[in-house]
This record gives sequence, structure tokens and C-alpha cells, in this order.
Amino acid sequence: MGGGAMGGAVDWRAHIVCDPGILRGKPTLKGTRLSVEFVLGLLAGDWDRKAIRENYPNLTEERIRAVLAYAAETFREDGLNS
Repeated sequence: MGGGAMGGAVDWRAHIVCDPGILRGKPTLKGTRLSVEFVLGLLAGDWDRKAIRENYPNLTEERIRAVLAYAAETFREDGLNS
């Protein structure tokens, strides 16, 4: 498994925005109407990354990693792990 230590994760801030005019402010990938929630749903639905990239060409490997990094940080900050 690549990517290195947790500190070496992709900077999700370069890829994810919250714009009130897009999907009511849900976190989305910049320049798209694809929400973090949608991409996580694909991954949870057992889509592999290759299938995601083939069906959504603007979802690069780095953008998929950004979604995961965003989710991990949100999970840590919200204290949902208690």
C-alpha cells in the first residue's frame, strides 16, 4: 500500500470546497458537482478505484485520496470515534 505515513497524505484542501451555491454547500470536488459523500458512497459500494476513474474521468487517484483524507480529518475533528 502506497502513500507513506499519515503525515504524507494528500492535501484535501487543494481539491475539496464547500460552496453554498453547489449542492447546498456540501463538500464537493473543485470544479465538479461530485460530493465527497457521493465518492465515499462509491467506495463503500465496493467500486474499485479503476472503475471510479473510468466512469468519472475527472476523479483522479489524487482526488480520490483527497476525499479519503477529508473524511479521515472530519472524523478525527468531530470526535466520532468515541
